Amino acid sequence: MRKNAGHTGIRALPEEERPREKMVRCGAQSLTNAELIGIIIQNGSKEATAVELGRRVLNYFDQDLTSFFNTSIEELQRNAALKGIGTAKACQLKAALELGRRLNFGRAKLNKIACPGDVYDLLRGEMAWLPEEHFRVLLMDTKNRIIRTEEISIGTVSASLVHPREVYVKAIRHQASAIIAVHNHPSGETTPSQEDVRITRRLAESGQLLGIPLLDHIIVGSETYTSLKEQGLL
Repeated sequence: MRKNAGHTGIRALPEEERPREKMVRCGAQSLTNAELIGIIIQNGSKEATAVELGRRVLNYFDQDLTSFFNTSIEELQRNAALKGIGTAKACQLKAALELGRRLNFGRAKLNKIACPGDVYDLLRGEMAWLPEEHFRVLLMDTKNRIIRTEEISIGTVSASLVHPREVYVKAIRHQASAIIAVHNHPSGETTPSQEDVRITRRLAESGQLLGIPLLDHIIVGSETYTSLKEQGLL
């Protein structure tokens, strides 16, 4: 393949700098995100190596692969800033990210919740990637085992969308003994808003009246979580 002047292919690099050889020698954890993307998409373009294309993707999305994951193939195809990332490469990268998300979610599946971290491990792989706020409740039995998870609302969490009636009708229907509320912050930052605190207290008050206590309200971020119970807000 002919390359533009000034462009150096990966094969021209010293062996210790080539991503595949580096992975074999030192393990996947030794590679940069750009190098990992380069291995996934395999081939570069006329103007850039696969690693350079990976760096281009990361720079465009401010090093946030969640934003790439949530961008449609059609949008990527139309984006001149991502020249060299066509349909095939975009699909390869999205497929790898989806496998990682499923692996993380599958490993985290738990039957019993013992602490807020268990909730985060259970739902992070699924909820941390969502571009909008999703409010869900875990319906629990008397031994803190999950009966089922129910989606309550999608969109900015507010009292108008998250009404105790909508939450507890599901808890009663499925004979839950307690509930745990969970919602994500797409920004990744998990500080509770005043509205988060208001909703938590409304749910807790309703739960006391019905005998179905709210055990916690967990805010899921990309790297961490906040438990309103641990914060003394429940």
